[in-house]
Amino acid sequence: MALYTEKVMDHFMNPRNVGEIENADGIGEVGNAKCGDIMKIYLKIENNVIQDVKFETFGCGSAIASSSVATEMIKGKTVEEALALSNKAVVEELGGLPPQKLHCSVLAEEAIKSAVKDYYDKNGIEYDKSQFPADHDCGACHMV
Repeated sequence: MALYTEKVMDHFMNPRNVGEIENADGIGEVGNAKCGDIMKIYLKIENNVIQDVKFETFGCGSAIASSSVATEMIKGKTVEEALALSNKAVVEELGGLPPQKLHCSVLAEEAIKSAVKDYYDKNGIEYDKSQFPADHDCGACHMV
């Protein structure tokens, strides 16, 4: 079996939604230079729907592919639907990731949640703090 699926390779070689959104409604950045993966997600939200989403990722092919597919999965969705996106759903959409690269899907989930939290904070929207992860400590990056 190949290390990466065709879909992972496609999203790595042809990432979707790359870039920055000026005056984004929510921005989330997660990762750590020590582990080598940093993701930044930008959200443009109107009437509680994600109208646009972009990402900037510094990292491996799995990190780029996870960012790319995650942005596709939440574009056009409500903020609540985006919050419900799990790293497991990202991995399934990609057709799988090697075990040592699963942390990339976790970063994608956390970056989206961080951007939504930023949106809530900027707009004074109350939220359940338990929905949002603590800062990523890269513990998952030590997976073997």
